[in-house]
Amino acid sequence: MVPFFPVDDPCPVCRKSCLDSFGEHAIHCKELPGFKYRHDFVRDVLYDVLKRAGISAKKEAPVNFLTDPLEGRSTLRPADILVFGWEGGKHACVDLTGVSPLVGLRDHGFVAGQAITKAEAAKVAKHEKACIENQHVFVPFAFDTFGALAPDAVRLLKRVQQVVSSNTAHVKGQNFVFSRVGFAIQKGVAAQLVARLPVISL
Repeated sequence: MVPFFPVDDPCPVCRKSCLDSFGEHAIHCKELPGFKYRHDFVRDVLYDVLKRAGISAKKEAPVNFLTDPLEGRSTLRPADILVFGWEGGKHACVDLTGVSPLVGLRDHGFVAGQAITKAEAAKVAKHEKACIENQHVFVPFAFDTFGALAPDAVRLLKRVQQVVSSNTAHVKGQNFVFSRVGFAIQKGVAAQLVARLPVISL
């Protein structure tokens, strides 16, 4: 609840909405810079965590079947991260999505975890069927700007933590899995706020 912005000033990035003093719009504004940076930075950190744990994975991996079911192959896209042999010998398509729990707050009130649960369900509805039909596993990785993680994301990181645990006896070496991802989320949020701060002339 720290006031960042002058109320009713236009957003200097999207120029479509007005800023509110506590940064609600700044956090969920989808215009660059910031929004894609947050997604890509968390993806890069997650990939690095997998690599450091000794888990074979590929970033931005073309799989030739991830698409929007309503729009067909015109929306074909790579997997954010492809984890090889993740479950029963099948590769896992990990798809990241970041949401703000403040969206719709004025209309529906705040319910803890509601935003990431909806985001996770939307990703499953969009991509899980295609992954199963192509002998892959789908893992949605939904997080919100408060740092909360959806259940599938928690399960993924806990399993990575188990892999790290089997390779090191030090508890500190295991804790980096969640802490690095959490820090990446907050750094992405900071980038969105900083990009919209008013210019101060000295």
